[in-house]
Amino acid sequence: MRYLLALDQGTSSSRAMVFARDGNVCAMAQQVFSQIYPQPGWVEHDPREIWTSQRDCMWAALRQAHIGADEVAAIGITNQRETTLLWDTRTGEPLYNAIVWQDRRTEPFCAALRQAGHASLIAQKTGLTLDPYFSASKLRWILDHIPDARRRADAGTLAFGTVDTWLIWQLTGGARHLTDISNASRTLLFNIHTERWDEDLLALFDIPASILPEVMPSSADFGHTDPRLGVSLPITGVAGDQQAALFGQGCHHAGQVKNTYGTGCFMLLHTGNEACQSAHRLITTRAAQSGTAPGFALEGSVFMGGALVQWLRDGLGLIASSDEIESLAGSVPDTEGVVIVPAFTGLGAPYWRAEARGSIQGLTRGATRAHLARAALEAIAMQSTVLLHAMQADAAHAPGLWVENMRVDGGACANNLLMQLQADLMGIPVCRPRQIETTALGAAWLAGLSCGFYASSDELVSCAPIERVFEPARSRDWAEEKMAAWARAVARC
Repeated sequence: MRYLLALDQGTSSSRAMVFARDGNVCAMAQQVFSQIYPQPGWVEHDPREIWTSQRDCMWAALRQAHIGADEVAAIGITNQRETTLLWDTRTGEPLYNAIVWQDRRTEPFCAALRQAGHASLIAQKTGLTLDPYFSASKLRWILDHIPDARRRADAGTLAFGTVDTWLIWQLTGGARHLTDISNASRTLLFNIHTERWDEDLLALFDIPASILPEVMPSSADFGHTDPRLGVSLPITGVAGDQQAALFGQGCHHAGQVKNTYGTGCFMLLHTGNEACQSAHRLITTRAAQSGTAPGFALEGSVFMGGALVQWLRDGLGLIASSDEIESLAGSVPDTEGVVIVPAFTGLGAPYWRAEARGSIQGLTRGATRAHLARAALEAIAMQSTVLLHAMQADAAHAPGLWVENMRVDGGACANNLLMQLQADLMGIPVCRPRQIETTALGAAWLAGLSCGFYASSDELVSCAPIERVFEPARSRDWAEEKMAAWARAVARC
């Protein structure tokens, strides 16, 4: 058995990748699926399409690799986090569409809990900010708005899960109702210190414990695929996409940081075996767990990263494909004062302002599509710079967390102009690995460790070489002026 199969279920597409032992990709299949927007601020997916697209990609990747299933040692799963599903355990039918992490419909409920003074208790137990971003309020919404849902939940015939749990359920033919600790830590229902679903939080959100999955380490036995799918393969690695990327970047120790440039941008700083409580409105989350020792990370989330480029393409028609933005933005030396704040669904960390909305500021008659394109790349980079500054401020009070460089991954990190802007704004080297699909690689590595494909995590270091380092090339005065202009633009939103 010479290969690992990673299932990477994302916000806009499902993918499957076949990895060799050295971390090289042997095959990749990808399928875009529908985005559903029933109302402004609402974002949904069809659970059946999530499953069928991921299943079809799995088989397509194996065909492309020209290998048989008997050559695959194990399956690793990584997934969009916080997205919430509820289904009938007898029929497997979902009660409602999956409510996506971007969805903001539950902000009034979260605001009421904040006003009632519950935010601090939630933060102490979960490490998270009380926000619609996370799963608990979405799950409560389904239970409250779907007829007969609460009675069926109390009767024990419903199952809740994030996307990983839904895929495990489908892959095992309904035999396993499981999640891993990294995904559980994103629900607002899991105590990251006691490693249990928390009774106080379940009561606060009015969630019956009977519908919750069992929580496992990220590298563990999650069951075998149902032979009715055509093959029985072990599932031995599961992690939320950002924790999987942290692991796939080789950031296994305190002080190592990575930023993923996908639909959103997600920065994680590994803090070791101790939870670091942020004083700068970051969240504390569980890292992927490959052994018995717990791992923690500080995280900042940007809601609109690559999605901003998609909006320029699909919403404004400024570019025909996302790849065009680098050359268009590079055709002008600066933005001529144009600043885009992409608060399309509010602002994430460290602002946490759900009511904020996007803006384009500093427009003059001289502004062109090229200036807008460059302002979009700067907006992605400046949002991430704010996160790093918050992490550096937190790390200043915690020994061993000094950040020397940042590792990057995700599709948009292939944009050289964006990466150079990022290094210039942050003032530290930005390191891009040879394999930028580290989310899937992390899931494969977790699976490989559990099934014995790899002897230890030390064996993985050589499988993630750095391809290019972007060194800061601008003065700190320039960076400070840019960030001050960004802060003024955000304040107006």
